[in-house]
Amino acid sequence: MAAELTAHELIAAHRPTLDQALEAIRTRAYWSPHPEHPKAYGENGSLDMAAGKAAFDALLGSRLDLGQPGTDDWVGGEVSPYGIELGVEYPHADLDVLLPAMKAGQKAWRDAGAEIRAVVCLEILKRISDRTHEFAHAVMHTSGQAFMMAFQAGGPHAQDRGLEAVAYAYVEQVRTPDTAEWTKPQGKRDPLALTKRFTPVPRGIGLVIGCNTFPTWNGYPGLFASLATGNAVLVKPHPRAVLPLALTVQVARSVLAEAGFDPNLVALAAERPGEGIAKTLATRPEIRIIDYTGSTEFGDWLEANARQAQVYTEKAGVNSVFVESAGDYKGMLANLAFSLSLYSGQMCTTPQNLLIPRDGIRTDEGPKTYDEVVTDIARAVDGLLGDDARANALLGAIVNPDVKARVEAAAGLGEVALASREVTNPEFPGAVVRTPVLVKLDGAKPDDEAAYMSECFGPVSFAVAVDSAADGVELLRRTIREKGAMTVGAYTTDEEVEQAVQEVCLEEAAQLSLNLVGGVYVNQTAAFSDFHGSGGNPAANSALCDGAFVANRFRVVEVRREA
Repeated sequence: MAAELTAHELIAAHRPTLDQALEAIRTRAYWSPHPEHPKAYGENGSLDMAAGKAAFDALLGSRLDLGQPGTDDWVGGEVSPYGIELGVEYPHADLDVLLPAMKAGQKAWRDAGAEIRAVVCLEILKRISDRTHEFAHAVMHTSGQAFMMAFQAGGPHAQDRGLEAVAYAYVEQVRTPDTAEWTKPQGKRDPLALTKRFTPVPRGIGLVIGCNTFPTWNGYPGLFASLATGNAVLVKPHPRAVLPLALTVQVARSVLAEAGFDPNLVALAAERPGEGIAKTLATRPEIRIIDYTGSTEFGDWLEANARQAQVYTEKAGVNSVFVESAGDYKGMLANLAFSLSLYSGQMCTTPQNLLIPRDGIRTDEGPKTYDEVVTDIARAVDGLLGDDARANALLGAIVNPDVKARVEAAAGLGEVALASREVTNPEFPGAVVRTPVLVKLDGAKPDDEAAYMSECFGPVSFAVAVDSAADGVELLRRTIREKGAMTVGAYTTDEEVEQAVQEVCLEEAAQLSLNLVGGVYVNQTAAFSDFHGSGGNPAANSALCDGAFVANRFRVVEVRREA
């Protein structure tokens, strides 16, 4: 096919951004090419707020025809957590037709080389960025995130993570030179001389199994890591969050075609209600890479059963914050209140267990008992969410009935320090909005352990009383080792305690945030600088994003001949 986007044009447009991304992952300094503020959009072809909303509204009740081969039906059924039916229909694929079609384009994509693949990926991200406002509404109405969070996390932050994956993929592929002249002296005889060529080759088709809560943020790293390393990518969205990833596939297919490549290198696998095609896809021989975010149960199943594929999982963990002492008590309370409230706790990084010595803590406001600390945390959450408009802007909506059921059941697990309350959203009366619940538990009681040692996804947290700082550190270690943790937080003014917590996190491979009191929170990570997960504890077998996340998506094949 004739290319409308030439290699020269793509390199000229995107090589500077790629170089900046390479520098950012080297220095770990702050950098992002994607604006976080809604008003930054509306020029140079990007949609402003009104145009983005209009584009989203135009999608409602439509059929999103991607032009994929093997379409045998049309499926849909998404209902927004805010109470509106999206009514969008997507192609349902005959896998025996679609998967061979996807493989057909891999040779030309492989032969294009690492740089061309990278800049094509950056063109895809640029076009997604231009439609950030449209994508924000799609993320909002499939995940239940409040608009600003959907805009930022589902837009620029997700795009950053995709670009980060492309940068790591490029680094790993160019680590080996394209060619080498090899000469070995043989004394008095003529030297041995070979010309060698090294080619990164893809593993096969990558499968991205999307999640309900962060379809783009969690989906883009695997999608772009596999695509940039030469693999075709099949995107299987969560049935309740198809639209953001379907739009992504639409953009990717368009760019690939314009750049002269087979658009079937990226395709969508939407499913009928209750069809459950993830297991079928995951064990198909054509699928050689799997990226998955979701429950531990299915993640473990993938790791055990998808034996033909490289499997990258982000599962579930029990995140803890150890509160031993505080140098800025008010700052700590405000920081924790925000962390517990953001997106109704429906983040894999939200703290669940607050480990607090039962004899209390030292603070800059004097000693505080365990009960005072718990009461003050509850009061801080109440103060943060006391105004319903602000509460709606922070909480978003409960993503599914299971989360609502966990919130309601939490009151029966122990003494309730902060009861959850229902919040009405005047713009979306059908939204289910609940403030966090905080329950007191005793770390020394076996009956309480079943609660705090299990993940309770949603706006539920436990104030776990521990006997001492040493016991808190030990419970932290055991929780990470047995259940995994995406994040760990700690507040302490004691150097020995700080060292002990750091040592636990180093030994158990958990990402640690110490004494956060400002505008950075334990449940947020920045692309190009922070690692999301570590791949070293049961919560996830990979990290977003490092060399290990991309390097095994391709292999290097050598061809050598006599010089």
